[in-house]
Amino acid sequence: MARSIEEIHGNMLANIANHPDLQELNSTSKTAIYRLFCYIVAVAIWSLEQLFDTHKTQVDTTIHEYKPGSPRWYRNMALAFQFGFNLKPDDDQFNNQGATTKQIEASKIVKYCSVKEGLESSKVILKVAGEQGDNLRKLSANEIGSFTTYMKEVSFAGVQLLIINNPADKLLLKMDVYIDPLLFDSNGTNVRLGSKTVEIDLKKYLKNLPFDGELVVNDLIAHLRSVDGVINVNITTIQSSYLDLTTNTYTPFTAINVKTIPLAGYFEIDNQSVFKYVV
Repeated sequence: MARSIEEIHGNMLANIANHPDLQELNSTSKTAIYRLFCYIVAVAIWSLEQLFDTHKTQVDTTIHEYKPGSPRWYRNMALAFQFGFNLKPDDDQFNNQGATTKQIEASKIVKYCSVKEGLESSKVILKVAGEQGDNLRKLSANEIGSFTTYMKEVSFAGVQLLIINNPADKLLLKMDVYIDPLLFDSNGTNVRLGSKTVEIDLKKYLKNLPFDGELVVNDLIAHLRSVDGVINVNITTIQSSYLDLTTNTYTPFTAINVKTIPLAGYFEIDNQSVFKYVV
């Protein structure tokens, strides 16, 4: 860890004071020439130590993020996928020759990914999702087919991949929202903004949850209470449902008691949700 300029400067002055050949350099004035020279050198040493720290952090991050075969490596490889591009021969990098930066960025359709090691040996589970506007989305059949081929190409021999590409889990909410009548009308519309800010903020909250992370009921309530003009929130029903791939239908809604992790990795609010605004 880099030392402060003051620490380096102090060490230099202490060494000068203890050196028998430099005893004449004993002025305590901050503008003494030898003190100014020491300060300049101290700043240079401090700058160098800062660069060393930055370099070490970058190296440590690279080792941590890109260690081949680790879950983080699989996640980074998934996010690097480029739809419509081919790999370089005998390489895991895409051939971007002739493509513009805009085309390259547009081809990176996997915007969200989580990776976990399966209970079985040599099994890796990937959950992925794309993005459309402000919403997460399921990858199309062509997209997931190309992505699966790519992941099999770059993955380690003997590793079994399970790729989950599901539409959003449904979140059914029924709640009483106690609001400030100075800011909202009886329908929950923010008078000044002309929009239902509680419901908009709820959608943003769900999108900003860590992909494949936990939805904690108490955290959700606390967040909704922090919305400007919201006095209190009482969630009477909170349930979730996921798509059963064997039947291609959503499962019956089940209650979320404390927390849950969406099977798809993300939620969308079900159309049957009810927001009752209480003035």
